[in-house]
Amino acid sequence: MPTTDSARAADPVDVSHAENEADAARDRSGHLVDLRSDTVTRPTEAMRRAMAEAEVGDDVFGDDPTVNALQERIAGLLGFESALFVSSGTQSNLCALLTHCGRGDEYIAGQMAHMYRWEGGGAAVLGGIQPQPLPHRADGTLDPRDIAAAVKPDDPHFARTRLLCLENTIGGRAVSMDYLETATRIARDRGLATHLDGARLFNAAVAGGDDPYEQARRIAGHFDSVSVCFSKGLGAPVGSALVGSREFIAGARRWRKVLGGGMRQAGVLAAAALHALDHHVTRLADDHAHAALFAEGLKGLEGLTVEPSGTNMVFAKSGPGLDVDELRARLERRGLLCAAYPDQLRFVFHLDVPRADVERAVRIVREAVAEVAGTPAES
Repeated sequence: MPTTDSARAADPVDVSHAENEADAARDRSGHLVDLRSDTVTRPTEAMRRAMAEAEVGDDVFGDDPTVNALQERIAGLLGFESALFVSSGTQSNLCALLTHCGRGDEYIAGQMAHMYRWEGGGAAVLGGIQPQPLPHRADGTLDPRDIAAAVKPDDPHFARTRLLCLENTIGGRAVSMDYLETATRIARDRGLATHLDGARLFNAAVAGGDDPYEQARRIAGHFDSVSVCFSKGLGAPVGSALVGSREFIAGARRWRKVLGGGMRQAGVLAAAALHALDHHVTRLADDHAHAALFAEGLKGLEGLTVEPSGTNMVFAKSGPGLDVDELRARLERRGLLCAAYPDQLRFVFHLDVPRADVERAVRIVREAVAEVAGTPAES
């Protein structure tokens, strides 16, 4: 369950206290504060026990009981007939694309959507499937008018538009239920199937308030297929699931085999995912609170424009004279890891980051920015 950090999310950071506490912790462990991604988490001791004790079989033959239990659990939780456990979110999305589309077909996605931009072009390389990328609006969504206009007419000059792919969260922002309804209705009205890259589906669900499991089911209900990642905020070491109809998952299972994704005694990994579903969903609120606390601690810092996402990510855009790569390197030398993109840094909070590390990260960023600017750090 969420800790009291949730209630303290907007409190100012006591930098002097954080400095003493975090320095003492570093003296003991020498650890880095790793905010590059929520994929860097390590299994908890309880998760490791669940993995060690998992009952296993041969999943390629369909008789690994723990994998079967996970597939039944996630399919039922999200309101689908069937599910397929796969090695990664990239494989899950690719299996979905290859099942929904044939050679010469087309899918619509955002220009910065992970499955278009960050997954090696697998649909085109392996499936002969053409992407139709669209620009994002400021909140990360696609303009419904752009979606409608991107659907090609039934004409041999064009690829056949078959699928709309959305992402939730996108850039750390949860997408509203009203938008999902509007966008997927446009697709359905034009004969398109719909797929959700839900790598951080449960972050979106927690951000929506109420029961996160019910929220996840409502989000997923707008789509024909959904990919869910267990190895990001949920903290499992490996694995995603693809959910859909029985017929769809049967087709996806074939593609998983073609892609070399058949795993044998995979119950060891599925056990970690089951543990995460039971124990690591509601605690995502802690990560969201820590992100808000971090953003508040950097508020007013000259040279950086801080943009909290509302979930577990914080983006910091650099101003004139502040080189992002130089700043990232200075942060790393001080013990803070983050991701750098053109003109901005990304900080992602997860279950391996306690409040003391959040406060220490604030101090490190303030010191590094002051060093670059040649001014004393404010406390």
